[in-house]
Amino acid sequence: MNWMAIHDVLLDHFGPQHWWPGDSSFEVMVGAVLTQNTAWTQVERAIAALKARHALSATAILALPDTELAALIRPAGYFNVKARRLKALCQFLLEQGVANAPERLSEHAPLAELRSRLLAVHGVGEETADSILLYALDLPSFVVDAYTRRSFTRLGILTGKESYAFIQSRFHAALPTDRRLFNAFHALLVALGKHYCRPKPRCAACPLLALCPHAKTLPLR
Repeated sequence: MNWMAIHDVLLDHFGPQHWWPGDSSFEVMVGAVLTQNTAWTQVERAIAALKARHALSATAILALPDTELAALIRPAGYFNVKARRLKALCQFLLEQGVANAPERLSEHAPLAELRSRLLAVHGVGEETADSILLYALDLPSFVVDAYTRRSFTRLGILTGKESYAFIQSRFHAALPTDRRLFNAFHALLVALGKHYCRPKPRCAACPLLALCPHAKTLPLR
């Protein structure tokens, strides 16, 4: 199956997604941590609370007592856990010398090494690391999430049991190395997963209906 054809069909259907929303690289990084296991609408509330407190910077977050930071990000859920993870990320930025200019982190190492450094930060897993690399730092590291796995399994490209690294390697091999393409494709797969390729799929209206073998096994609804 032509992966770019999937991208093109989705782009034609949904249009540009302009994802990831954020006024700065640091805001995108914070969002990448806060969105773990929660809806984006809740993350927006937490970020708004940080902004209202003038605490949306690495140095400001590190200066906050843990209890106050947890209270500010409470809407995002798992607030005590995420407060520790945010502080760990901010401490990492401080140690890298980019606390006041997190977007310059991309200047410090090649992508693969930078990804390894991020993965060593408490609470930063593969999806969070790649979200930071792609959306905050404009580096070509494809983000694999539940939407990606679900849709590509139904398309017959994956079995659903592959590792994160394997799936990412398939995307990197199948697509040109272009961070704008990676950004657009991932965002379109998120839109697909939210609107059509849900746990209980809405196949009849799905823009990928003609390409999807899974849809042919279900009564359309």
